[in-house]
Order: sequence, then structure tokens, then C-alpha cells
Amino acid sequence: MPGISGLRAWWADRPPAAGAAVMATGVLSVGLRLTGAEALSRVTLAMACVAWVALAADFVLRLFAERQRWVVEAGSPGALAAVAATTVLGTRISALGRQTLAEALLALAALLWPVLLPLVVRHWRRRMPGAVFLCCVAPQGLAVLAATLAAAESRAWLAHTALVLFWLGLVLYGFALAHFDVRQVLEGAGNQWIAGGALAISALAGAKLLVAGDDAGLYLWDDDDRGVLRAVTVALLVLDLAWYLVLLAAEAVRPRLGYDERRWSTVFPMGMTAAALSAATAVGFPWLRWPGRVLLWAAVAVWLAVAAGAVRAARTAGGDG
Repeated sequence: MPGISGLRAWWADRPPAAGAAVMATGVLSVGLRLTGAEALSRVTLAMACVAWVALAADFVLRLFAERQRWVVEAGSPGALAAVAATTVLGTRISALGRQTLAEALLALAALLWPVLLPLVVRHWRRRMPGAVFLCCVAPQGLAVLAATLAAAESRAWLAHTALVLFWLGLVLYGFALAHFDVRQVLEGAGNQWIAGGALAISALAGAKLLVAGDDAGLYLWDDDDRGVLRAVTVALLVLDLAWYLVLLAAEAVRPRLGYDERRWSTVFPMGMTAAALSAATAVGFPWLRWPGRVLLWAAVAVWLAVAAGAVRAARTAGGDG
């Protein structure tokens, strides 16, 4: 059928950064659960899981059937969205008590990350788009999931591994910032928001590490270590909110209202900032849950707008076919 062939062509042209849609939907599920909207959280989780399975199947298909294209796409910064999306899903699934499945997703992401990271870094250049910050998001996603499982199953080695990934993610953020084209703040099509989202997931990783050390009975950190971890996490929250305000002001100064697939990379940082604020009880600021809820519903509204744009784009592609 012509419509189906058009949709197939649209899907075949899907860039690797499309994994940001799974990240955005998954992080909304995490945030909705933290704010008590369990039913909506499960609905968005189901949507994220379906999208993840489709993208994973496409990833494997291209690896074996279109090896040259796979290599090219694996070298783009957006390829690391596959790692981040997998860890976000694993974190939410762990909250459902499905620890075995969450561990499998952690293992998959941990195997994929060291394969993709060198390919991506090898193609870095000056003046990169916001997707360059995915090199930080990926290890911090691993840190969040590992710390979550450490708290759920009282496994100290997972928490220590998460701590190493946490610090490594911050180092990679510095390298990404040095390659980021600051003009993207005003000119980017959506993925410039990852500059703030990377700090948000880093802050969430810090909060999860504090919870793993305190609530899981592991006694991982002494007072000095805990103090440093808390101070860094608070600093990350402040920097993330600063980025949020700068990027929001840039959107107001130069509105970019047309649909672009990279807008999924706007939803993810907005949702991740809300999730980080909702988890700020770990650093002694429980009142941040309320602004976190406001930002979460703002992220939901943007998700709906981007999803509507994606549906229109798919229908247009089907009609053109």
C-alpha cells in the first residue's frame, strides 16, 4: 500500500538521535512516579517500552544488514541516546520491583556504552551541537541505574561502580562543553537543551548515590565523602536550573515553533530537571519537589506538542508515499 511504503521510507530515514524520544518518554514516566501520578507513569512507561523495542530491532537490523550505515550513525553523538534510553527504562522498571529485568538493561547499556563512546569521540570537532553532551548523559544514566539497583538489592559494588561513573560523567561534561557551539543556544533546533539535561541527570545520579549510602544500610560513605557528594549534587542542581533559565530565555527571544525531531531532546532535559528536583529530598531540600512538579507538567505539555508534530510528520510521509 502507498501509505505503508511511505511510512517505511520515513522510518528508514530515522536518524540515531530518535532514541531521544524514548529518553523523553521514559524520563516522564520516572518523574510522574516521583510526583505520585502512578497511572500516567505506567502509561508513559508502556509507550517508552514499545518505542525502545522498535528502535532496538532497527539497531540490530542495521548492524547486520546495513553495516556501513550503522558505522556512520554509530559515530554521531546521537548514537549514545541508545545507552541513555536503556538506562532510563531500567531505572523506571526497577521501581516496579522487576530487578532482574532492570539488571539485564543495565548489562546491555554497560556493554553498548564502551563500544559507542570511542566511535563518537573520534568524530568530535569544534562547534558541536547540543547532542555532544550525550557523552555525559550516557555514563550518568548508567550511574543512576546502578545506584538504584544498589539501593534496591543492597549491593555495595554497584554503588561504588556508580560513583566512578558519576565522576567520569562530570569529566566528560567538561570536554563536551569545550566542543559545544554556544551559538546553538539561540540557533539550535532543540538538542541544545541537553547542555542542561546532562547536569540534571548528573544531579539525579548524585541523589541516588546518597540514597544508596544511607537508606540501603550499606554505609558506603563517611561524613567527609557524603559531604562532598552532597555539595556537588547541590551545585549540579543550581547549574542545571541556571541552564534551564538561559535556554528558556533563548526560546522566548528567538522562538523555534516548527516541528523538528530534535525537539525530543528538549523534552528529555525538561523532564530530567523535574525528576532531579523531585528527588532533592536526598540533599535536604524536600521543598524542591513542588517546583519539580510544576516543571514536570511543563515537560508533559511540551511532550504532547512534540508528539503531535511527530504524528503529523508521519502522516505526511505516509500521504506522500
